[in-house]
Amino acid sequence: MNHKVYHTLEYDKIIQRLTEYATSDGGREMCQRLKPMTDLGRIRRGQTETADAFARLLKSGKLTFSGLKNPKASMKRLEIGGVLNTAELLAVSRLLRIAAKAKAYGKPEREDLPTDSLQELFDRLEPVPGLAEEIDRCILAEDEISDDASPKLRQIRRTINGMSERIHSALNRIVNSSAGRIYLQDPIVTMRSGRYCLPVKAEYKAQIPGMVHDQSSSGNTLFIEPVSVVKLNNELRETYLKEAEEIDVILARLSSDTAEYSAQIQEDFITCRLLDFIFAKGRYAQAINGMAPVFNTEGIIRIRRGRHPLLDPKKVVPIDVSLGEDYHVLVVTGPNTGGKTVSLKTVGLLTLMGQAGMHIPAADRSQLAVFDEVFADIGDEQSIEQSLSTFSSHITNMVSIFRQMNPNSLVLFDELCAGTDPNEGAALAISILDDLRSRGIRTMATTHYSEMKIYALSTEGVENASCEFDVETLSPTYRLVTGVPGKSNAFAISQRLGLPESLIDGARQRLSQEAESFEDVIADLEQSRHTIEQEQQQIARYKTEIETMKEELAESRNKLEARRDKLIAEANEEAAQILREAKEVADDTIRKFRKYGKNGLDAAAMEKDREKVRKQLDKANRNAVQKKKQKIENHQVPKKLMIGDSVKVLSMNLKGTVHTLPNEKGDLMVQMGILRYKVNIRDLVLINEDAPSKAQSRGTTMGRMKMSKSSQVRPEINLIGKKVDEALSLLDKYLDDAYLANMHNVRVVHGKGTGALRKAVHQYLKTQKHVKSYHLGEYGEGDTGVTIVEFK
Repeated sequence: MNHKVYHTLEYDKIIQRLTEYATSDGGREMCQRLKPMTDLGRIRRGQTETADAFARLLKSGKLTFSGLKNPKASMKRLEIGGVLNTAELLAVSRLLRIAAKAKAYGKPEREDLPTDSLQELFDRLEPVPGLAEEIDRCILAEDEISDDASPKLRQIRRTINGMSERIHSALNRIVNSSAGRIYLQDPIVTMRSGRYCLPVKAEYKAQIPGMVHDQSSSGNTLFIEPVSVVKLNNELRETYLKEAEEIDVILARLSSDTAEYSAQIQEDFITCRLLDFIFAKGRYAQAINGMAPVFNTEGIIRIRRGRHPLLDPKKVVPIDVSLGEDYHVLVVTGPNTGGKTVSLKTVGLLTLMGQAGMHIPAADRSQLAVFDEVFADIGDEQSIEQSLSTFSSHITNMVSIFRQMNPNSLVLFDELCAGTDPNEGAALAISILDDLRSRGIRTMATTHYSEMKIYALSTEGVENASCEFDVETLSPTYRLVTGVPGKSNAFAISQRLGLPESLIDGARQRLSQEAESFEDVIADLEQSRHTIEQEQQQIARYKTEIETMKEELAESRNKLEARRDKLIAEANEEAAQILREAKEVADDTIRKFRKYGKNGLDAAAMEKDREKVRKQLDKANRNAVQKKKQKIENHQVPKKLMIGDSVKVLSMNLKGTVHTLPNEKGDLMVQMGILRYKVNIRDLVLINEDAPSKAQSRGTTMGRMKMSKSSQVRPEINLIGKKVDEALSLLDKYLDDAYLANMHNVRVVHGKGTGALRKAVHQYLKTQKHVKSYHLGEYGEGDTGVTIVEFK
């Protein structure tokens, strides 16, 4: 792909920003070398890696590779038997520790979970356990080897310390003597050329015999090694040489250990560098709120709410762009500074980013094509008076583009053929676009030429688009609207800014009739577009409302069916209870008669027990009848119903209104809420009869009371901060109100604290007959600071 387009479309600036998210030199180098790819498989692989890094960052946080150094040169020296210095060994240790942290970061939570595209890279890391620890144990810093690096080194350093103390003692005796106070410039022991010395005044050098190793810049002080410590200093120097030899042995040993894992260390570096690069793409995708585009090989671009990544995300206006499906050439028109160039650059830049494996700032399901080449002729200067040299440079660019492009290219022109005679420029621009259209090359061009608008309107495979402009505010909206050519709005802007009306009228008279008619057509199209857009928004609102109503309808239907199922279950349970009682009586009867038959009891005794059994059966039957009467509330079948009458469906215990009159079988439709149900008149009771029974009156009154209570009682009571007596008094009243309001369960908030209030509440609840059960809140319900109470 031609490199000039990277600067023209500001892809190089994207790479600069991407590089800032890498944490190692190697990762930054890979970011700087990132170029758009043309192989669909590699592009999709890059997009998948970016998406997986994005997901891991959201789940596990940042992964850093700071301090990672390339060990290639060090490993080469090891291959030929060289020894690494402390800095190189510490760099190896850092690399191994970074690899270990990365491997731990990438370890899956469970082995049975599906893996992503990065798991193979994390699994490839082998941090060489023990080597980093050994290096860090022996080397404390680049200029410091630990005493514990070897037993011999520890012994040598003990010897050095002992010798140093003996030398200091000998020299301190001189320093602290009366002669020393006279002969010495300062009462200190210093070191010159690796040997301990005394700062002696120059005039007294003969008073302290020894070797002169240095003098001060003024010449007034000589640094003399007294004869009494020369032998000790010599021995100390020899011991220092032994220390250096032992350090070389230690470094050689560590280098040998490192050489065994040379290949793995280099592999770890390559893997860490690649992971740093991939996670830099993931972090940049987070920064721009990017997404992975869907790629195709059909040359189709469908960008949804695309944003230029270099513009302020709070101010940039998203654009929708389609190209390559119904039309291959898109002509963008509109006023200056209206966003035409930004739209052009956005399409080109997002294409380059996507083909480089980066996410793009756009909405989900955006599509991009894979192009072999992307060309852009975009001038930075947008002056009204463009020079001939500018026109010539644009033509030179076009010549180069036509020489290099192929059918699978994306071509972008900004102000195509501007800077010359408008008639000639428009004709040349149309000729260029028509040639590109005939070749099937995806092209997007901005222009002010009206002739190009007409060309786009009248030519198949070419489409108009415009950047909106608000004449009222004299400012662009930066929205790209496909299907409608744009207006220059020169007259409207001039009038708005206060140009005399006479001048504007004169300009209109000089405008050709065809041009004026064309501008009127554009204005009508723009007005129609606004109308259609508003209607589409209204349709979308209606659609949302319909979906909401459908959901509410389904919810109501489910509630009614659940209530019906509950009532049927209760009726079945009641019938089962009656059968159980009858069975018990029958079983008892059978046992009694078997006993009589076995023992041969007389008929009088049998008759007496039979009468007793009959009474028990009668009692069970009366209980069943009584329950049935209570269930239907002493109801009488309505003799006459009218449409609109309020009724109660006994089998469902729900109220409704009569929607149709009963047929010959007594069946009719009852409206209950938003649903209609088919019921029989025998299952109804008329609510608004003139003389309701006392039971009905009580039921109505109770219903009103419960409805009133239900609208006032809250689903929880907060007792935190109350004393036990006060809290229980409030709780007693609250539970009565909640029970009357037909609430199924409530929350009692008593807090955790010492647990005294909770204990008192639980003791109280044990005594309440209308409380079915209670339990402490679970996670998300308030935990142990809340008790959930369920009514019978």
